[in-house]
Amino acid sequence: MRVGVLALQGAFAEHRRMLESLGAETFEIRQRRDADRSFDALVLPGGESTVIGKLLRDLGLMEPLKDLIGKGMPVFGTCAGLILLAERIEGEPSPHIGTMDITAKRNAYGRQLGSFAAEEDFAGVGKIPMVFIRAPYISACGERAEVLARCGGKIVAARQGNQLVTAFHPELTGDARVHGFFLETAAKRR
Repeated sequence: MRVGVLALQGAFAEHRRMLESLGAETFEIRQRRDADRSFDALVLPGGESTVIGKLLRDLGLMEPLKDLIGKGMPVFGTCAGLILLAERIEGEPSPHIGTMDITAKRNAYGRQLGSFAAEEDFAGVGKIPMVFIRAPYISACGERAEVLARCGGKIVAARQGNQLVTAFHPELTGDARVHGFFLETAAKRR
């Protein structure tokens, strides 16, 4: 399986290492022509969602990626990637890619000092380590989305068809099971 990893900001190198440890081939998406390459799945890493959204627009990547996701390309968004995929963002007038029936709350746990680690159940995977860094959470899931994990009563992972999101950073742990879950799901959709 070949996975394109958006490499504009955030822990894209860590995602690549995790995916490659599971046997996937990866490459970085940095400019418009990269989205035209042949690949089977997409990862949208963490970072600052407003900046990433602006860069996606400025580089002409927003529409091609939205089109690929709309056509069924499996996508995994972590932290800012969750915000990019959300159809609704609390306190913001318009979404970015906006393909997933969820409402995101940005910086829900506070600033950098509000970062923390936890261990919670993830549906279909088991108890996993979760690293939250200036993390959002999902304040509401629409009918099309399914909750996969909660932390402290808040929704921190969900999926909808070809889309998987986490508010936490599984790429920053030594546990590859969430990435494995994504690759298995992506392989079934191919």
